[in-house]
Amino acid sequence: MAAAGAFSPLSGTLLRRRIPLHHHRRFLSIAAAASEAPAPAPAPSQPPPPPPRPRGKGYFPKKNEILELTCEGLAFKGKGVCKVDGSSFVLLCDGALPGERLVARVRRLRRGAFAEASKLKTLSPHHDAVEAPCPLAADCGGCKSQSLAYSAQIHHKYVQVRDLLVNFGKFDPRKLESSDSDAILKPIVPCDEIFRYRNKMEFSFGTKRWMKREWKEEKEEVSKGEEVETDGYSLGLHAPGFFDKVLHVETCLLHSEPADQVLAVVQGSWTDPALGLTPYDVYKHTGFLKHLMIRTGRNVSTGAPELMVNFVTSCYKPELLVPLVDRITKISEVVSVVNNVNTSVGNTSVGEQEYTLYGKPTITEMLRGLTFQISANSFFQTNTKQADVLYKLIEDSAGLKGDGSEIVLDLFCGTGTIGLTLARSAKHVYGYEVVPEAIADAQKNAQLNGISNATFVQGDLNKISETFGKEFPKPDIIISDPNRPGMHMKLIKWLLEVKAPRIVYVSCNPATCARDLDYLCHGVEEKGLSGCYELKRVIPVDMFPHTPHIECVCLLELC
Repeated sequence: MAAAGAFSPLSGTLLRRRIPLHHHRRFLSIAAAASEAPAPAPAPSQPPPPPPRPRGKGYFPKKNEILELTCEGLAFKGKGVCKVDGSSFVLLCDGALPGERLVARVRRLRRGAFAEASKLKTLSPHHDAVEAPCPLAADCGGCKSQSLAYSAQIHHKYVQVRDLLVNFGKFDPRKLESSDSDAILKPIVPCDEIFRYRNKMEFSFGTKRWMKREWKEEKEEVSKGEEVETDGYSLGLHAPGFFDKVLHVETCLLHSEPADQVLAVVQGSWTDPALGLTPYDVYKHTGFLKHLMIRTGRNVSTGAPELMVNFVTSCYKPELLVPLVDRITKISEVVSVVNNVNTSVGNTSVGEQEYTLYGKPTITEMLRGLTFQISANSFFQTNTKQADVLYKLIEDSAGLKGDGSEIVLDLFCGTGTIGLTLARSAKHVYGYEVVPEAIADAQKNAQLNGISNATFVQGDLNKISETFGKEFPKPDIIISDPNRPGMHMKLIKWLLEVKAPRIVYVSCNPATCARDLDYLCHGVEEKGLSGCYELKRVIPVDMFPHTPHIECVCLLELC
């Protein structure tokens, strides 16, 4: 557990079973400027103001109350775990970082267990403070931990995984972190490249440019008296928690430099009135441009970067895109320009129809010695270099003999990347995935790499029937890589019944990971299920620096 005096960010009331940690919550993220003017003195006829409420052990804040807080750790989704001096009550505050003293307003009370607060201003900076390279880091929400030193970021991610395994997974902390080489919880694997690591970025076009209050005031002062029709147009990332507000982004430090060049060319061109381009209005359902997606891959022969640019539009009018296509294709790395047409009123970037406007319809990427073709809407690991590290850990954990005698079951297989890397040492790989397009990509990737001992099946693993498992031999190794909600109880029950010798659980959500590991190792008493696995190893892997996300590779062996 955490050392004395330190706060365990996911302990106590935050881990009550009745609060689903994987449940999506909308946290308010708009920072308001707190007034620093002293309160006016009361008139002689008025009674004196009431003394401040005592903030002892039983302190409970009120909605909209303004408090001075101290941040003591990081919790789920990177929220700061904050307390009022002298109180044990927890407030989760977006944007607060460990060691920071701040002023915040209480926004929501959560069933008496904790509260949500909105940061107003910093009183004293946090521990391990560094200057964020991106001026938008605190506002776009994509990489909001830039102002925290990277060594501190991965430390807090490690602590979060450890505390969840202890408090939610019910694992013995002495075994997790023993000094012996057989300690279950291994050191976190950091990311070598903490910027320019994303191979895919999706930007949105907007009719209104969202700005912080101080930006807005500065903008109004600068442009006073000017009435330019395109001033409100924006191309960037959605403000956290808002589908209709787009934060204008001129450059992004997360994607590749050639991708940044494409963004700059589009930003410098699309608002030219002569082009007649308009952003899509999410309220009026008018306008043309919806999204700009930029994907980065590699040429298989040369290893040089190659880019795909995808314009998502509300209708098919390729003539309107010709000027933009002409300009961005002057960047030598651009080998593909496609147009996804999405006529629905929704905000998705997947179109009903796709047209190739320039070059080829796919780009390529290499992972663990295999080649993958990536289309505009293909799923592929967003951090290619760290995915190579992650998959090597999965291979090591699977512990295949290499003699081609073992059956591998790849659950939640996506486009087959994990299963295909294991197929070279297995007798046969069976992959299951709910998304039909991903299964189609997996089959293409198997054919592209000359792999014939892999079968990919479309099916919903949250709705398995009594016949599941009868269409393939009993697996020797099971790989499970679920999305954030984790595994359904039906699948947990099946795993406990089939009793494969080894399970490699790959998780993108340590909260649901700890829950599922608890079920597999300790059973589910209320369901009459007995655990039959021993947790041998957990390796946290930082795939996305400056974000709260953390992956874990967990090895379980049959008792």
